[in-house]
Amino acid sequence: MQIRASSAGGDCPALGSGREICAFKAFLVFKLYLLLYLYASSKWAPHRGGLAILAKIHIPHLHRASWAACLALASSLVLSGCTAMKVKLGWKVSLDKTPVSSIQANLSNSQGIAPGQKLPLVVHLTAPDGKVLVTEGQGQGKVMWKDLEVSASVVTVNQKDIASLPGDPRVSEGKVAHVTVTVPSHPGIRTDLDVPIRYNHKFTSDFSGSSGSSGMDGRAGMDGTSGSMGSIDPNNPSPGGDGSNGSNGSDGDNGGAGGDAPPVQVRVTLKSGSPPLLQLSVSTVGQLKLFLVDPQGGSLTVKADGGPGGSGGRGGRGGRGAPGVSERPMDGVGAMA
Repeated sequence: MQIRASSAGGDCPALGSGREICAFKAFLVFKLYLLLYLYASSKWAPHRGGLAILAKIHIPHLHRASWAACLALASSLVLSGCTAMKVKLGWKVSLDKTPVSSIQANLSNSQGIAPGQKLPLVVHLTAPDGKVLVTEGQGQGKVMWKDLEVSASVVTVNQKDIASLPGDPRVSEGKVAHVTVTVPSHPGIRTDLDVPIRYNHKFTSDFSGSSGSSGMDGRAGMDGTSGSMGSIDPNNPSPGGDGSNGSNGSDGDNGGAGGDAPPVQVRVTLKSGSPPLLQLSVSTVGQLKLFLVDPQGGSLTVKADGGPGGSGGRGGRGGRGAPGVSERPMDGVGAMA
């Protein structure tokens, strides 16, 4: 058995009029993934010739130039939507078909989360036989986030399992962030995570100036002129002349100066409590940032540097040297017998 397919157009461009061809070839690669899926099922066991059939798959015109674009498109079709295939191939785990006895969630930093900080959320699920399953993403496991339900207060958790706390400390001061994770396919399986707010963090406030503009590129040099014609006149032979050199390209212009940093005002006061915290406000025209910093381990760095200068323009391309001209016969001069 040999699977073949052909299409007009030869190459598989990623843009332009060849999109239909690229999509068609990508579909052929997608069918290859489908064959792998069928092979993974019991219907295509090796003793039934599954390996032999896969070895005879032939997709014409899928050369190096077209492979990257077409395979990328096909892979996006497979990796984005074929959940059943991922589960069948063992890449992912479906919780509605997996027994779960307990669940635990944690952030990558067990000390808590600071205002303005983002931390990945990882969930561990334990099966009755003791096997531990971990979520995809930061956890690098096989449990899909779509099989879990996450709710949070004070912090927010996005669809990429990242928990974030607003940078304004007034939003979270005196509060404890809370995250709840449940498994809809397993009622009663849930975990609650309290996330303390911490201020012993290295905060940064940047008011640096803008970068300078890039310089204009230099102009290309002039091409050289062709050499003079030679002659094979028996009475006055002469070689062809050399072509002249091309001229140098001009220098690129200097990049523009970076922008000045604006005047910045910093105010500090002590907030009593346990532990005592530093209250800081950092302001400039049109901007105000507030911070709470624990002096025991925390810090605030304020940057107000001038912006970096723009990069210089590229020098122009040198002109191409002209070729020399070979000798040629004079008009009216023929070969002697």
